[in-house]
Amino acid sequence: MDTITAASVPKLRVGVRLTFDHVRGVHVLLFPEGVLVPNPTATAVLELCDGATPVSGIITSLSHRYRGVREDDVLAVLARFGQRRVIEWT
Repeated sequence: MDTITAASVPKLRVGVRLTFDHVRGVHVLLFPEGVLVPNPTATAVLELCDGATPVSGIITSLSHRYRGVREDDVLAVLARFGQRRVIEWT
């Protein structure tokens, strides 16, 4: 997807799984090409990529949990994961 908007709906691609690694004490993103250890901010965004919630809903949910959530920051996180082919758009 070239342009991500507030109406775009992200989801984890088939074969991608966000899970908690109890040994390391962090969330890890498992995918066929490897493993990523997202920071807490990215993890919060990824947890909401369910294929049903648009970006605007993700921003609203994050705003209820954290102060200072900016749409541009959420869009940037989603764009990076899109480039890594970890998420797709429905």
